[in-house]
Amino acid sequence: MWKVVQSRPFQRLRRVKQLGFSELVYPGATHTRFSHSLGVFHVARALMRNLEKQLRREDRYDEGRAKVALAAALVHDVGHRPFSHSFETVGKRVKLSNLNHETISAKLIRESEINECLSAIGGGFSNDAANLIAAESPTDIYSSVVSSQFDADRLDYMRRDRLMTGTQHSEIDFTWLMANLKIGKVSTGVDDVVVGEIETLVLGSKARFAAETYVLGLFQLYPTVYFHKATRSAEKIFTELFLRVISLIRESSIGATGLPQDHPIAKFARDPEAIENFLNLGDATVWGALLGFKFQVQRLV
Repeated sequence: MWKVVQSRPFQRLRRVKQLGFSELVYPGATHTRFSHSLGVFHVARALMRNLEKQLRREDRYDEGRAKVALAAALVHDVGHRPFSHSFETVGKRVKLSNLNHETISAKLIRESEINECLSAIGGGFSNDAANLIAAESPTDIYSSVVSSQFDADRLDYMRRDRLMTGTQHSEIDFTWLMANLKIGKVSTGVDDVVVGEIETLVLGSKARFAAETYVLGLFQLYPTVYFHKATRSAEKIFTELFLRVISLIRESSIGATGLPQDHPIAKFARDPEAIENFLNLGDATVWGALLGFKFQVQRLV
């Protein structure tokens, strides 16, 4: 895992802010996907220690599957582009492939140097981690640590985003929640039709009020931070601006953007499938390009 952290795809996350344009509203919200990913790995290890303690009592702890889940927790966000979800909106409108960050994360895990790092653990290990991230829903108790209604990702970003923005909403009793974690089976299905059960993390009755606070806090973050009107406005402006730039480059009109032919954004627009072009993208790449194309684009709108 230490080699994964040192890899180029993971280090690129230092140049991608966790909350995109939120720092325009909350000046302290400058934390990155890098720090968030390390935090998710830390929380995942704590969750897994809890699971191990419970599963070993029944002699059914699977260390191999646990390691895959921990690896997936560490690299779950390596596929995020600059200004994450705004960039995905641009991709949809110009029909770029590999739109969502989960798909790109799986691709990087399989095809970049991350694959070499994880393959040292065992054959097929990187592919297992990629499959876990790409899965639409948890498949077992181990994958629920990475992706579920109560996973390491949410437990980290709820506390980290609250701290860095300074909002007084969404405080949770993390210690009490962790102390009351249990393994239980939850019914799955469509509407009122039950099709099966899945083993996942549940909370004991003593954590009822802490669980209610957790759910409420999660929803409070959206209108307070993620959907703040100023942040959403900046996202819309960025989307239209970047959409215009990408479209001009793909139409062989890069001269109208003010960018050189070998600019990272130009290379990505021409060949978004290339891993090298993706790895050269970061928030600073976009901010730096503004000086080159903002007046050119303004004249064309």
